[in-house]
Amino acid sequence: MAAQTRCDAACEAAVRKAFGDNVFAEAGVCAVGEFPSPEAGPLTIVCAGTSDLPIAREAEITARANGIDARLVADVGVAGLHRLLDKLGDLREAACVIVVAGMDGALPSVVTGLVSAPVVAVPTSVGYGAAFGGLAPLLTMLNSCSPGVTVVNIDNGFGAAVAAARILGVKADR
Repeated sequence: MAAQTRCDAACEAAVRKAFGDNVFAEAGVCAVGEFPSPEAGPLTIVCAGTSDLPIAREAEITARANGIDARLVADVGVAGLHRLLDKLGDLREAACVIVVAGMDGALPSVVTGLVSAPVVAVPTSVGYGAAFGGLAPLLTMLNSCSPGVTVVNIDNGFGAAVAAARILGVKADR
């Protein structure tokens, strides 16, 4: 499988024209071919709110394209901590966790305190208030007091999935 991220409608149309019906397109990702059987994982991708979902889906699809058993847990931000705690069993089964969050960027610190797996944090540019296009959550994630948090750049679901693949020992080349 080959995948391209940040595909807009014109990119998707060009990929579909070149490869026909063998194209998967969602969340700005175009993938050609079948997803390989998982050889690593599980990787749990957590997103704080539904506005973070496109970046979380980018990470999920990229991980799946690289042979990782990826599972998505959505809308479990710190504002509704009970929703995250309801998924604690699933989180603790993960060999690695990607946490996607905007606004205050606090979710990766919380998750890292609850799991023993490595955590890759992805700040997003969505949200309102004084998030400054993702800069506020980026700085919060970089300043996390929870050990073991790796931080990628703003809106970089692809980079988070590749980092997770390398943590899991998968050659991420797709």
